[in-house]
Amino acid sequence: MSAAPVAERLASQLLSGTRPRDPVAVAERLLAVQAQDLRGARLAIRARTKGLTVTDVDRALTEDRALVVTWLNRGTLHLVRTEDYWWLHALTTPQLATGNARRLGQEGVSPRDAERAVAVIERALEDGPQTRRQLRDRINGTRVPTNGQALIHLLLLASLRGICVGGPMVGKEQAYVLVRDWIGEPQEIDRPAALAMLARRFLAGHGPADDRDLSRWAGVPLRDARAGLTAIAAETHERRDGLLTVGRRTARPSLPPPRLLGSFEPVLLGWVSRTPIVGQYLSIVTDNGLFRPFALVEGRAVAIWRLTDGEVRLEPFTPLKRAVAAALDADAADVIRSLRGATG
Repeated sequence: MSAAPVAERLASQLLSGTRPRDPVAVAERLLAVQAQDLRGARLAIRARTKGLTVTDVDRALTEDRALVVTWLNRGTLHLVRTEDYWWLHALTTPQLATGNARRLGQEGVSPRDAERAVAVIERALEDGPQTRRQLRDRINGTRVPTNGQALIHLLLLASLRGICVGGPMVGKEQAYVLVRDWIGEPQEIDRPAALAMLARRFLAGHGPADDRDLSRWAGVPLRDARAGLTAIAAETHERRDGLLTVGRRTARPSLPPPRLLGSFEPVLLGWVSRTPIVGQYLSIVTDNGLFRPFALVEGRAVAIWRLTDGEVRLEPFTPLKRAVAAALDADAADVIRSLRGATG
């Protein structure tokens, strides 16, 4: 793939151009930010904003109730705007039920026990936000298995039923809450309109892209991805390479400056192919479902990094130019500032 689609995609992802000062604005543009690693989601927001810290993200989760975390696309935890919850839930979760039931069976949880556990979760959350450990204790009291991955899949089942989401931070842990208490009652969803919204919002945050990219990212059947794109055909532009963009076309964007990106970074998850970003280093950046933090320079991954003893340790794939290393050092300081919640 040529450099032009990469530059355009990174601009769609808010990694170049004017950066917002609001975590909700990032969720609006990207639609859903993978968040099984909440620090990774916070770093995704940091890389796309200016001056924000974990405190700003936590405020949006806890006080403003503007963001929630729940299982959506591909059966993975995602950070989304509260106002996008219901229609995304309606489109992306029904297909997850079969796999969830199979995994519960593999973990030794019978259908009857699963129903009992979901009822316990719902009753517990009626008392207010509950951490995962608190919910585990409640379920253990009914002798429903919670060992291994059983608890996760029980929480997933309650999420698929529209009962619970991850809401406020309780200390360093995100607590679960009742959807009806935290967000409100279920909304009626017009499916064709929701598919059109999915396609429009996906292209806004991931374009240029195609139907296969949308299907893979959202975890919806290809026919649904195509139906959504067809519904907004008048709003899209098809490039010579067959990829689609949405909205008014502007001048070709420039590539973003050197930047440190976190684990499960959205630029690795929005398209069928990751090669344009990671190239020959695919097996280093991502392995067996793990997406490591990496450094992005001129639109390509050039290093992985880790946080050790409060310091960013960079592991370049090849020697870095002095100016690039200095820019990444400066961004590393901003990573530390952001994660510490500093305002200066």
